[in-house]
Amino acid sequence: MDRSEQAHVASYTVTDPLQPLIDLPGVREAADRARAALAEVHRHKANRRGWPTTAAEAAVRAARSSAAIAGGSTEIPSDGRVADPVLAGALRVGQALDGDALGNLVTTWQRAPLQALARLHVLAGADLVSESESLGRPRAEAGVAQRLDLLAQTVLCSRAPAPVIAAVVHGELLTLRPFGTADGVVARATSRLVAVSSGLDPHCLGVPEVFWLRRRPMYLDAATEFGTGKPGAVGSWLIFCCGAFEDGAREATSIADAATGAG
Repeated sequence: MDRSEQAHVASYTVTDPLQPLIDLPGVREAADRARAALAEVHRHKANRRGWPTTAAEAAVRAARSSAAIAGGSTEIPSDGRVADPVLAGALRVGQALDGDALGNLVTTWQRAPLQALARLHVLAGADLVSESESLGRPRAEAGVAQRLDLLAQTVLCSRAPAPVIAAVVHGELLTLRPFGTADGVVARATSRLVAVSSGLDPHCLGVPEVFWLRRRPMYLDAATEFGTGKPGAVGSWLIFCCGAFEDGAREATSIADAATGAG
């Protein structure tokens, strides 16, 4: 582990390691805006009882956008037989974050985050690895397992605002690349999982992936900078991800409007 990685890990060793991040300039306000936007879309008349329908559409949009960020296709053939392995994996992950399957995944995440991550990788990477034994298993490189374990402990203990936790988990997974394949799809899906399990987006209606796709170069650069652990870079990433949740709520509103014929 080099010095920047050591500093990054060291910054997460206080009692509530994410609490200091809330006081970075603009972070608290960005988190509040994200929370308010997602709360508002959950009150949309289409989502009071019809949220399973809008959530299903959100899951598909999220999967297509996440696959595209990772260099995959966005095309879903009319017969449903997806040939692109990245998109196929993203869609499987989307199904796990939708409907009855979501409750099981949320329960696993709240009790054993590493098991939930392994499950997401099995779904995302099934068509990308030649040896099934590697699915769901972290890379053997030194420091990977330790960083994942530290991340899991952080998720379980922190009382930071949900958008901040989701952004940190997202950024850490992009930085660490724990599995070596489908890491971006897993990272973005885990961000959604945090949003659901924390109550930020309980029905998984938001689609922040569209925001990230539209700003893909900025997204990738911001993630790289987050990996340095510098406070300014970390703060910028947190605000960027909070903005994605806020924008994802607008995407969810467009889905709900279409469902009611209002759009």
